[in-house]
Amino acid sequence: MMKNRWKRRRLSSSQIIMLGFMGVIALGTILLMLPFARADAGGAPFLDALFTATSATCVTGLITQDTATYWSAFGQTVILGLIQIGGLGVVTVAVFITRLSGRKIGLMQRSTMQEAIAAPQMGGIIRMTGFILRMVVIIEGIGALALLPVLIPEFGVGRGIWYAVFHSISSFCNAGFDLMGIKEPYSSLTSYTGSAAVNVIVMLLIVVGGIGFLTWDDVKRNRLHLRRYRMQSKVVLSVTCLLIVLPAVYFYFQEFGKSAWADMTTGEKIFASFFQSITTRTAGYNTVDLTKLTQSGQMIMILLMLIGGSPGSTAGGMKVTTFAVLFATAIAVFRRRPNAHIFGRRIPNDTAHYAATVLVLYLSLFLAGGIFIGCAENMPIVPALFEAASAIATVGVTLGITPDLCVASKIVLIILMFLGRVGGMTIVYAALSTKHPYVSEFPQEKIMVG
Repeated sequence: MMKNRWKRRRLSSSQIIMLGFMGVIALGTILLMLPFARADAGGAPFLDALFTATSATCVTGLITQDTATYWSAFGQTVILGLIQIGGLGVVTVAVFITRLSGRKIGLMQRSTMQEAIAAPQMGGIIRMTGFILRMVVIIEGIGALALLPVLIPEFGVGRGIWYAVFHSISSFCNAGFDLMGIKEPYSSLTSYTGSAAVNVIVMLLIVVGGIGFLTWDDVKRNRLHLRRYRMQSKVVLSVTCLLIVLPAVYFYFQEFGKSAWADMTTGEKIFASFFQSITTRTAGYNTVDLTKLTQSGQMIMILLMLIGGSPGSTAGGMKVTTFAVLFATAIAVFRRRPNAHIFGRRIPNDTAHYAATVLVLYLSLFLAGGIFIGCAENMPIVPALFEAASAIATVGVTLGITPDLCVASKIVLIILMFLGRVGGMTIVYAALSTKHPYVSEFPQEKIMVG
């Protein structure tokens, strides 16, 4: 009897994804606590190891210790491995290993893979996995080669190659981990504000990694025939362009046009404007001191962080498609239409309901985390909200407060990073996986809103 009950109980796709990420984080924490994972003698404390492993696996980039100076070559390699697994997704890596071993991939694995990469259907999911892995190797390889001419002359052949590989993978996976702390701890890419090569290469890697695997597939199949693209790909590309250009215009004229940035050239201001616009939606690097931005600029960065990248990508946040559906739904309400429309296609009402739920979930976690950190640290609310948004959206940009936070605040950030990468809805579905058939409904009654 008990055996039959055990057989009937199977893990849902959401539970598999959640447990997979938890397992990788646990393994990463153990490896980072080993004595030879640190540059100095002795293993890393549990909280530092857990925080770093979570940040790397969830491709966030928030750190409690400088990556370049605190961790040894082994520790940095572990972090890079966690970034790669987290960027691809635990399920994608597991499917790849299963294929290499020659084992058959069952229906359950295909269903989990479909949910992990946000694919619209299960058909062709194994082909998509192979395509993703090939593209990742090619793009990260090109990125590393492109960085070599800049990094080898500065750091030498061996270190230059390692730095090129590390930053290419970190950029593509939207992780934001860097090894530039050897110049100045926690400096990120601020020494490359005027470097056209580093700015362009890193920005392209971030954007390509953040537009999503399905959009890649559309680009490969349909090239420049935009009409043939899926509606989702059209939304991703158009909204991504808007969220790059409009904030960049704001940063250039309203932020970098102020006297605090008078020592920057026009070219540096242009690069800085576009870089901050792109990196804010989940990459985690910064080429300027973000504490010098006005509170208005920091609030715009918070909004960009919460929107995030695209579904089925290495990026986090609520996703640009969620933002587009909410905006289209609002337009439909204003025009008294029963359904939202995007690119000549009707959006199902349940999609709008899902988007609204994701918005409420992210805002609740973001505000709760920010208010908790503000109270625990007795600090102004904007820096606290900035840090919470960076964690829940798995971005990694920071105003420099992470290393000095108390234990409780760091634990809150760990939870936010995990929920942000796995997905709040995935956690809810994992906890409430049992489906109950609804045979009756409550009486309906109207309530006035707005």
